Amino acid sequence: MFSSGLPVVTTGAVLRGMVSEWRQTGLRIGFVPTMGNLHAGHFRLVQRARQLADRVVVSIFVNPSQFGPGEDYASYPRTFEADRAGLGDHGADLLFYPAVAEIYPRPFPSMTQVEVPGLSDILCGAVRPGHFRGVTTVVCKLLNLVQPDVALFGQKDYQQLGLIRQMVDDLSMQVAIEGVPTVREADGLALSSRNQYLSLEERSVAPLLFECLQQAAKALIAGERDWPSIESEQCARLCASGFRPDYFSIRSAHTLEEPDISTVNYIILVAARLGKARLIDNLAVTVS
Repeated sequence: MFSSGLPVVTTGAVLRGMVSEWRQTGLRIGFVPTMGNLHAGHFRLVQRARQLADRVVVSIFVNPSQFGPGEDYASYPRTFEADRAGLGDHGADLLFYPAVAEIYPRPFPSMTQVEVPGLSDILCGAVRPGHFRGVTTVVCKLLNLVQPDVALFGQKDYQQLGLIRQMVDDLSMQVAIEGVPTVREADGLALSSRNQYLSLEERSVAPLLFECLQQAAKALIAGERDWPSIESEQCARLCASGFRPDYFSIRSAHTLEEPDISTVNYIILVAARLGKARLIDNLAVTVS
């Protein structure tokens, strides 16, 4: 089925056997879960995993349970051979490439599910009901299969990163969760598999998303504390350029709750649709 190159396993049993052999020789295991269609942001995760571990496992699994009705599960880009070659070039040791039936032997709604209350219901969770239940369930299962010492996730998915950290803490899972900074194009656009949905014209507009985050950050650093006004101003800029914002929100970086006068560590988050693409981004700000 597979060409020569990076070793590929498709079942949890074989995966566990290989990881067990590594562990018996005292090796440290790093893990990078992905949905494939890999870009430089993913490869940065692999490179960081290589710094933190002796062996790096990467999974490619387009997880149906985190896609809602009418979302792009069927059309989500699948580029297995290119992904495999890129992972081999960037230091991965093993690729886990399971079928849906391997991860979900029974239909997802009737399986045990993992949910982080509260954090799953705000921001992206409010716009995409059930999305984060699918994310935390599949990540929990993948972590149980690989049992890594460290697992790496991109900070672009800031809310997701927070959810996974809380899940790991609440369930006493023995894995360190490492967030890796967002990789950007030269014009500031955060790398994303969904950027390829953008037309040439939309791609020229897309960097405004990061510009709006930067403008909001400047306002906070300058001492402005009328958070709703800052949010409304940047939403208006996005709408005027053709974006359809789901939210532009200033939150506490630690809790994702709305800030108060004592907040010094902020995270500014945005999700907006541009053409067929739904883009997300964020920017951390510390004020004195």
